[in-house]
Amino acid sequence: MMTRFGSRLFDQAFVRSGPIRWLVVGGTLLIAAIAVGSVLMAQNFRERALRNAGRELENTVLLLAHHFDQQLQDFAVIQRDFVDHARTIGIASVADFRTRLSGQGVHQMLRSKIDALPYIGGVNIIDADGNLINSSTAWPVPKVNMADRAYFRTFKYDPNSPEVLIEPLHSRISGAWTVLIVRKIVGPNGEFLGVVGRGIEPANFEKFFATVALGESATISMLHRDGTLLARYPHSGELMGRNFKTGSFEQQRVFGLDHFAGRFTSPIDGEDRLISSRALPHFPILMMATTTRAAALSDWREQIGMLISVAAASALAIAGVLIAVVRKLLEQHRASRERLTLEKQRLDRAVNNMTQGLLLFDAERRLVVCNQRYIEMYGLSAEIVKPGCSFHDIIAHRKATGSFTGDVDRYVARVLKGIHARNSMVVDTSDGRSIHILNEPLADGGWVATHEDITERRRIEERITHLAHYDALTDLPNRTMFHEHLREELAAVGNREEIAVHYIDIDEFKGVNDALGHLVGDELLKSVATSLRRCAGPADFVARLGGDEFAIVQSAVTSRDQVDELVARVFAAIRAPFDCMGHHLTTDASIGIALAPEHGTALDQILKNADMAMYAAKSAGRRTYRFFEPEMDAKVRERRQLESDLRHAIAEGGLEVYYQPCLSLKDDRITGCEALVRWRHPERGMVSPAEFIPIAEDTGLINEIGEWVLATACRDAANWPDDIRLAVNVSPVQFKSGTLALKIMAALAASNLPASRLELEITEAVLIRDDDAALTILHQLRAIGVRIALDDFGTGYSSLSYLHRFPFDKIKIDRCFVDDIAGPDGSASIVQAVVNLAAARRMTTTAEGVETEEQQRLLRALGCSEMQGYLFSAAKPADKVLELFALHRSRLAQREGNGGRRREAG
Repeated sequence: MMTRFGSRLFDQAFVRSGPIRWLVVGGTLLIAAIAVGSVLMAQNFRERALRNAGRELENTVLLLAHHFDQQLQDFAVIQRDFVDHARTIGIASVADFRTRLSGQGVHQMLRSKIDALPYIGGVNIIDADGNLINSSTAWPVPKVNMADRAYFRTFKYDPNSPEVLIEPLHSRISGAWTVLIVRKIVGPNGEFLGVVGRGIEPANFEKFFATVALGESATISMLHRDGTLLARYPHSGELMGRNFKTGSFEQQRVFGLDHFAGRFTSPIDGEDRLISSRALPHFPILMMATTTRAAALSDWREQIGMLISVAAASALAIAGVLIAVVRKLLEQHRASRERLTLEKQRLDRAVNNMTQGLLLFDAERRLVVCNQRYIEMYGLSAEIVKPGCSFHDIIAHRKATGSFTGDVDRYVARVLKGIHARNSMVVDTSDGRSIHILNEPLADGGWVATHEDITERRRIEERITHLAHYDALTDLPNRTMFHEHLREELAAVGNREEIAVHYIDIDEFKGVNDALGHLVGDELLKSVATSLRRCAGPADFVARLGGDEFAIVQSAVTSRDQVDELVARVFAAIRAPFDCMGHHLTTDASIGIALAPEHGTALDQILKNADMAMYAAKSAGRRTYRFFEPEMDAKVRERRQLESDLRHAIAEGGLEVYYQPCLSLKDDRITGCEALVRWRHPERGMVSPAEFIPIAEDTGLINEIGEWVLATACRDAANWPDDIRLAVNVSPVQFKSGTLALKIMAALAASNLPASRLELEITEAVLIRDDDAALTILHQLRAIGVRIALDDFGTGYSSLSYLHRFPFDKIKIDRCFVDDIAGPDGSASIVQAVVNLAAARRMTTTAEGVETEEQQRLLRALGCSEMQGYLFSAAKPADKVLELFALHRSRLAQREGNGGRRREAG
C-alpha cells in the first residue's frame, strides 16, 4: 500500500514540478550509490573472512603437527633404547629374546621409562611368534597373539619392510580401537626377533583436539600418509580406519604433500570445506583441520547483516524524506476533499464496530441509520432493513425470518406508546438468546434503540450465583448454603420432630494427598461426595464444608434409629473401594452428630456441638461416630486451659528434661541417654507427654519446646562421660521450619558438645510428609557429624524404602514388638528380621520398653545391640542420672574384679 501511494506521489511530482523531479532523481542516485558501495564492501569482507579462517586452520595444524611429532619422537627414543638394550645384553636368537625379555625385571624397566613420560601410554613386547611376552601396563602379561596382524606379517616375512609401522586396529588387549606404533627388532644376523610397540586409543588424541577446537562445524583429524583415518574430533566410530586416499584427485593430492591449504567438497558430509593439512616431520602421519565455508563466513554474515541494515535504513530515510516533502506539497490540495470522507468513515466505523445493534428512527417512525451488528444479530436482509423502512416493517421482517415470536401489531403499539420516555426491556429469542433493548427518545420526536446480546452475561451471573452457594470441586452445597439451609430447618422444626446435623471428617485424607498427590485426593473427594448423595434420603441436605469435611442435615427425625441407619449407610458408602485415577483407595470417616432442639436451637450452638462430637469420634480412634454429650464441652474447655497452661510453662521455665539410659546388651555398659520432656503442673502434678505433646504439635509450640529441650540436653550432656551419647527426639513440625540444622549447630556450639555424641531420633512421619526435603535435611545433619536414628521402626508403611535411601546409624524397635517377644506366637521372628536387616546395613538396634529379664535374655540371644526400659532404669532428672552413671560404673568394676578373682582361684 505504501509503495502504491509513494508511486502516485512521485508521478504527480514529476508532472507538476521540475525542481522536485531533480530532487527525486538525486535521491534515487544516492540510494543506488549506497547499494553499490554496500555490495563492494560485502565482497571485501567475505574474502577477508575466508583468508582469516584459512590462516587459523594453518596455525592449528602446525601446532598439532609439532606437538604430536614431539610426543611420537619421545616414544621412538624409548623404542630405540629398548632395541639397544636388547643388543647390549647379547640377545641373538628368538628363544633368547623370548626368555630374557619376558621377566618381571624387564616389566619394571618399561614402567620406569613410561613413568617419566606419562602421556606416552603403555609399551608392549611381542616375540617372533606373535605372542605378547611383556608389557608396561600389566603384570602378569595377558595371553594375546598378534601373528595374524598385517604389521606383524610385514615385519616377519618382508625383509625390506620399514623399521617403524603405524597401523589402526582393534586392540586385543583393551578391546578398543587403537592406533598402533610398532618397531621391528632384528638380531645381529638380520634375523627377525620380535616387535616393540605402543597402542594409543584415538580418545587420547581426540581429547587434545577438543582443547583446540575451532568451532561447532570444525573437524580435526589425524591420518596416515596412506589415507587411513587414525583419530578425529568430533569422534565418529564409523569413520575410524576408513581410507580417504581413494577419493578425488584433490583428496589424493593432500596425502602427497607435506603441507596443503585449500578447499574441496567433504567426502563425509558433502559440505564445502576449507582445509589445511601438515605432515609430521618424522612420521608418516598428517594432521588435518577443516571447517565449513558457511562457518568461516558466519561472522561475515553478521557484518553483512549490519551493513545491509545500515544501507537499508539510509535508503529508507532518504526515501522517507522525499515522500514527506512531496506529500507536504500535495496535502493542501487533498485536505478539503478527504475531510468529509474521513468523517463519514469514522461514523461508519463507530456504528458498525459497536457490540450492540443500533437503530435510529425519525419522528415518522422510519429508519435513518442501522448498523451491521443489528442485521447479523437477527439474521435479517440488508435489502429490507435499510433507511426509509418503517419500524413496523422491521418487526414484520423479524417475524418472517423467525427471530421474533408474538403479535407484531401488539408489540409495535407497546413500544411506540412508551417511546417518549427512556425505557428498557429484556426479550428472549426463539433460539434461546436474551436481548436487552434500550430505547432512548430524541428531541425531534425520533428515538435511538440499542439491542445488546446479554446471553453470556446472564450465564456468567448464574454461574457466579451457583459458585457462591456450591462447592466448585464436588458441586455440593458449600458452607454458606449449608448455614442458610440449617437456619431455615431450625426455624421450622416441629414439636415431635428433630433435626440431626452430621459432621463427617474423612480419616487420613492428608496421607492420600501427600502420598499420591492432590489430583488423586480431589478425585477421592468427588467420589465421596457422590456416595454421600446416594446414601442420603430425599429430604436430607448434603454439603461440603471445606477440605475433607462434609455435613448432612437430616430432617424430620422421629427416633435415633433413623440417625443410626443413615450413619450406617454413610459408613458403608465411604468404606467401599474407590477407583481414583487408577488407584483403588479405601477410606473411613469420623462422624459427629448433634440433634436439634435437644442439643440446641441456635445455629452457632448446634454447629459447635456437632463439631465437638466429631472430634470426640476422632479422639476415640477414628472410624466411628459420636452423639454430642454435655461432657464434651467440658473436655474442650479443659484442653484450651491445658494449652494456656502449657504456654505459661514454656514462658516461665516450667518444663523439665529427664533422661532414660540406654544399656548395651553386649557388656551391660550405659551407651547413651534419651532426653524426654516432662511437665510438672502446679495443680495437676506431672502431666503425661501423651496429653501435652499433641497440643504442642497442633499449636506449633513444639518448635519452642524442641529448641529448648535440645539446648538444655546438650548443656547437660557436656558434663557426662565422653563415651555416653545424647539422643533427642525431633518432631515432624520441627522439620517443616527449615532451620533445624542451624539450631542444632547453635546448640552444639553453645554447649561445646561434640556433634558425634548427639543422636537425633526421627519417626517415619517426618519422611512421609515430604521425603525429598526431609532427606536433604538429614544429609545436612550427617555432614555436621550428628548421628541419625529411625524411631518406632516397623509401625509405619515405608520403612524399607527409607532404609535404602538414607544410611541411618540406628534402628529403634518399637515397644509393641518387645511386649510379646516371649509369647509362643510372639514377635521374636520380627525382631530377628530387624536385627539382621540392621546388621547387614551396619546399623545398631535398640529395643524400647524392656521391662522383664526374660525380654532382656531373648533380645540378647537375637543379637539386639541395646535395650531401653524400666528393667534397667526409668527416666531420671539430670542430677539423678549423673549418680546413676557413677553407681553403674562402680558395679561394673566390682563385677569385673570378682570375675577376675574367680578365674585366678580356678
